[in-house]
Amino acid sequence: MSEQLPVIVAGGGIGGLAAALALVRQGFKVQVLEQAAEIGEIGAGIQLGPNAFHAFDALGVGDKTRSRSVFTDYMVMHDAIDEYQVGKIPTGEEFRKRFGNPYAVIHRVDIHNSLLEGAKETGKVEFFTNTRVESIEQKADSVTVTCGNGKTFTGQALIGADGVRSVVRATYVNDPPRVTGHVVYRSVIDEKEFPENLKWNAASIWVGPNCHLVHYPLRGGKEYNVVVTFHSRNKEEWGVTEGSPEEVQSYFQDICPKARQLITLPKQWKRWATADREPIPQWTFGRATLLGDAAHPTTQYMAQGACMALEDAVTLGEALKKYNNDWPKALDLYQRSRITRTARIVLSGREMGRLYHAKGVERLVRNSLWKGRTAERFYDAMEWLYGWNASNCLAED
Repeated sequence: MSEQLPVIVAGGGIGGLAAALALVRQGFKVQVLEQAAEIGEIGAGIQLGPNAFHAFDALGVGDKTRSRSVFTDYMVMHDAIDEYQVGKIPTGEEFRKRFGNPYAVIHRVDIHNSLLEGAKETGKVEFFTNTRVESIEQKADSVTVTCGNGKTFTGQALIGADGVRSVVRATYVNDPPRVTGHVVYRSVIDEKEFPENLKWNAASIWVGPNCHLVHYPLRGGKEYNVVVTFHSRNKEEWGVTEGSPEEVQSYFQDICPKARQLITLPKQWKRWATADREPIPQWTFGRATLLGDAAHPTTQYMAQGACMALEDAVTLGEALKKYNNDWPKALDLYQRSRITRTARIVLSGREMGRLYHAKGVERLVRNSLWKGRTAERFYDAMEWLYGWNASNCLAED
């Protein structure tokens, strides 16, 4: 009887929808439980490496996502104090040839819409909104969740893709977040209001003492994503609030005029007080497992949060395929295939934050790290990250 049950996915964000698509491709019916009043996404722009496009292709939404992406010519880092170019990585034809897919930037909503359209087109995904998982019970071959609205759902497995405040993770792990003290402000600016001297077709970062600024085009260059990050003077609590232009201004007094233009542009900001969690050695608990931010919440410094959720979903599908939908075997292979890689992202993100925000002599060292480095050497260093695809994603048995 359990084989007739759907698979329950807690969370209707990028990770949850990607998981739903991967599961449908393995022949399952899926029920997506979303706590919000509608299936949607908040946020601004994000960056997509070749690994993300390999995942989109494996999930059947590659063309949809490409049609909404801006493909960059390069990635570039400047020192925010003196405008020194620390490093520049071409992401054109040679990059695509090396990794089999492009580098791109995209609005978070546009990724979500691509996945949502793909899921709806299958006819095998049911969506339930205003539905937040509150408790979980397992039998040998099924999982039952009870939600805050009183509804219960029973499935042959539960995928906890319920984000950074995951109820599924709290049920089985219940570990505290690690609040970084780093605050991120995000906004999207109309092209008409964006400075001409910064309209680069690139993922661009300005790195400064205890702060950095990011900008890149969205939606065919009609909009520009602006993100600024700083070390807060105050004790922060993890969460999202409305931002204050005055607060942003107070943290960027010493940076060069060219970069300072960015913080004067937004009329309103969203403010994220960031956190991650310590990597854990187990995600799977019986027939429940974690995926995306529920499994490996990370800071933004590697620009890989959404990419890792997409990889998780594809890997879960490939593990089920390998074991002919045998859940215990597949979930064990899934977590073995993902834990080390995603932990590397979390830990590398912390180190990258330190590199971006270097000051004093550390800043001078940072600025000298990639002097004279060729594109090929940059690509070699990125191979572990961008070389991922559906055919190499499973751990060796």
